[in-house]
Amino acid sequence: MAQGVNIDGVLVTWGDRLFYPGNRVVKGAPAPKLRGDAAARRAATIRKRIEATVLRRVPQVMIKVTGGGRGMQAIAAHFRYISKNGRLQIEDQRGETLRGKEALRDLADEWRFGGSLIPEAAEPGHRREAFNIMLSMPRGTDPLAVQRAAREFAQAELADHKYVMVLHDHQANPHVHLSVRAESIHGKRLNPRKADLHCWRETFAEKLRGYGIDAEASLQATRGQRRSFEPLWRINAREDGRLRADHSDAVGGAPAYAARAVTAEAWMHIGRALALSGDAADRKLAQAVVNFVQGMPHVQGQGTVGDRSRIGQADVHQAPGSERMPSR
Repeated sequence: MAQGVNIDGVLVTWGDRLFYPGNRVVKGAPAPKLRGDAAARRAATIRKRIEATVLRRVPQVMIKVTGGGRGMQAIAAHFRYISKNGRLQIEDQRGETLRGKEALRDLADEWRFGGSLIPEAAEPGHRREAFNIMLSMPRGTDPLAVQRAAREFAQAELADHKYVMVLHDHQANPHVHLSVRAESIHGKRLNPRKADLHCWRETFAEKLRGYGIDAEASLQATRGQRRSFEPLWRINAREDGRLRADHSDAVGGAPAYAARAVTAEAWMHIGRALALSGDAADRKLAQAVVNFVQGMPHVQGQGTVGDRSRIGQADVHQAPGSERMPSR
């Protein structure tokens, strides 16, 4: 290892910013608080996530909240939609399965009266009584593994709620539809935010890896992407030929550019630290980081992220053991 450079410390400090942004509560680049074996284990985890992102380009899980009913009329309609009007098997939070139109009617009654009463047709502005969630993986993923991982995800994240899930494996991307009653058995209401969705993605990816499926849950900025995903209603409208206007998938604006600038800085610190390592695998990973960052989109007012990455490109080829610190 290069003298004066705590490589594991750099990986933990900047890797947390890339892969675990919700855990970051300090500004600047302070030394990580982890010590000894704990720091080494954390750094090893960060290395695995870096490798998955820049070398293996592991598929990303997708979780979207596609809507939610404010009354039983809308909730029951969603039950019919995800089950293809009772033709597909529905599984509930107890692991029990049901099928058929009569079973759907019984399910609707159970939700209507299983807690605070859900009105048949809600007034405008009424709170959501259910949330519709979709968990998806790219084409080629084993649908049964997706279903099992989704089941374990729901058991972990939605344990106190009524929910039903249905696997859709007849389309290009295998996915599971989850409908969750907003009110838990303890009266607490579900209200998923952006940070919750990121945690959900992390859980879903972990469950998939448990079934041997390569899956990651990093943020778009970490991957150098800037896409927004179409809502489900727009996808369905396109399939039915009812869509009148195209959707732009580019995400712009000052917040998006700022996030990509922070990401670029984190990747540069990580690449430089790995380049100074005495481990050949680390130096190989450093070169992969440089190649990855050079392919990232523009950062407003700073040229391309790839241009900025060349600042540390010489470090990748630096002989291990050098005392020169990375330039800033």
